[in-house]
Amino acid sequence: MDTIVANTIDLLVAAILVALVARRLRLPYTVGLVIAGIGLALTQAGVNVVLTHEFILDVILPPLLFEAAINIRWPDLRRDALPVLTLAIPGTLIAAAVVSTGIVLVLHWPLRSALLFGVLIAATDPVAVIAMFKDNHTEGRLRLLVESESLFNDGVAAVLFTLATGGMQLMGATAPTWMEAGKTLLLTAGGGIAIGLICAGAALLLVGRTTDRMVESTLTTVAAYGSFLLADRLHASGVLSTVAAGLVVGTVAVLRDDERSRMTQRGREFVLALWEFIAFIANSLVFLMIGVTVAGLSFARPGLTACAIIVGLVLLGRALTVYPLCLLFYRSRWKVPAWSQHVLWWGGLRGALGLALALSLPPDMAFRNEILVSTFAVVVFSVIVQGLTMPFLLRRAA
Repeated sequence: MDTIVANTIDLLVAAILVALVARRLRLPYTVGLVIAGIGLALTQAGVNVVLTHEFILDVILPPLLFEAAINIRWPDLRRDALPVLTLAIPGTLIAAAVVSTGIVLVLHWPLRSALLFGVLIAATDPVAVIAMFKDNHTEGRLRLLVESESLFNDGVAAVLFTLATGGMQLMGATAPTWMEAGKTLLLTAGGGIAIGLICAGAALLLVGRTTDRMVESTLTTVAAYGSFLLADRLHASGVLSTVAAGLVVGTVAVLRDDERSRMTQRGREFVLALWEFIAFIANSLVFLMIGVTVAGLSFARPGLTACAIIVGLVLLGRALTVYPLCLLFYRSRWKVPAWSQHVLWWGGLRGALGLALALSLPPDMAFRNEILVSTFAVVVFSVIVQGLTMPFLLRRAA
């Protein structure tokens, strides 16, 4: 216990120093965290941390998803629901198919391993994306598109990963298998959303009975973690559950500033500040730990060349998702400007969710090491290279 507390304090001190230096150098905060984590590991600074899928899924991901969701206004999301869902659902499938096919053809991985990797790496991670936009103070429709898509395709990827790891042979399956897969998909996704709505409703019912901002904030915390853990316990999607809970709490209470809000004005201000702080702590810990962990990995398998090929395939998959799907809306009110499409493509950073899914694979699974190392390679490339160059694209898009 003492070691956990000491390591947490060490990481938070490092995060504070990185935040101060990054602001002075105008360096994206998440980029600075990963670089600092690598530096801590290489200098053997005494930080001994182990990044596990339980830590990411149970501790880090729920508050990050919830904080992002409560800041999305439902009228804005409803206005752009069609492009958001198009990018999130068919887009995730396209990206996964491109990456999986490329890995099988070029690197000759087994189909099952390639499919698992393609699914877990297909979704843009809101942990990374939202941190990037906050660093660059990006607002408006572009931020809504990127954040909303990342939240929903996070859930889609998690559900698809559940199907893939459940032994579903999606390629060449018989009719009963497809029916079983559809049933599992419906129960996992629909069940997750339903649980999130129920948890949010229960929290809001209690919020309406108090004017104590501490109680209001505690209830939102219970909704964030409770929706995720309950959905996970019932074999539904914890990601979609927390996103649904956050959208409802944000729409009905936190972002509503009229007399119909279920929350007091002081409570709304306190809740927003609290979740911004929690998200800052969670981001700081996870990106520092990514840096510390990647410094200790051996890239002998699959090899640096293979990692470079995989990064290229991931970028290609994202491009074949964004540009063709946005073209569908070219002559409609949902048209996405060209520079915004470039941001959607290059801003498709990967982060904590992909790592959590990769770390959850059984230790004795074939090609697990290749999947894990490749995931870290893609995450580090996206955070450092794409993160450093994103401010230029954001300025042009603005």
